[in-house]
Amino acid sequence: MDDFGTQTVLVIPRLRRYARALTGDRLMADDLVQDTLERAWSKRHLWRRGSDLRAWMFTVMHNVYVNQVRARVADITIPLNGEAFDIPARGSPGDMLEVADIDAALRRLPDEQREVLLLIALEQLSYSETAGALGIPVGTVMSRLYRARERVRVLLGDAPAAGVLKVVK
Repeated sequence: MDDFGTQTVLVIPRLRRYARALTGDRLMADDLVQDTLERAWSKRHLWRRGSDLRAWMFTVMHNVYVNQVRARVADITIPLNGEAFDIPARGSPGDMLEVADIDAALRRLPDEQREVLLLIALEQLSYSETAGALGIPVGTVMSRLYRARERVRVLLGDAPAAGVLKVVK
């Protein structure tokens, strides 16, 4: 197997995790990963040796995901059927509720904010890697990340709503 193939195999678990978090559905995530791998393999000549394959693959996945979302009818929603994330059995009931609350908060974020938050918090990409993967400026990454974090805090009840102003005399 060549260098591209070897590195691709190592990135697959991260692609699956990001796709699962992005779509919220195991089957859709598997399809997204498959489509991403197919597109990456057919476009492997565009990858520059020595560059970060992981960031390049996330860029490919982002583009495939955006194309899939655009192709779907806007009004169709796909139920999670109670399988948002695999919650480890060793967690306490309180932990499981907390994970479910976080998942629900992530689902309520706009796609643009959720993508940035997941790439930085879950996949631990840098701001510049995230900007490159999504094809947006670093400043946009920073503002979307800030808005996503604030929105999650509000949804989880950890912060007051941003629109609430305090009168100061």
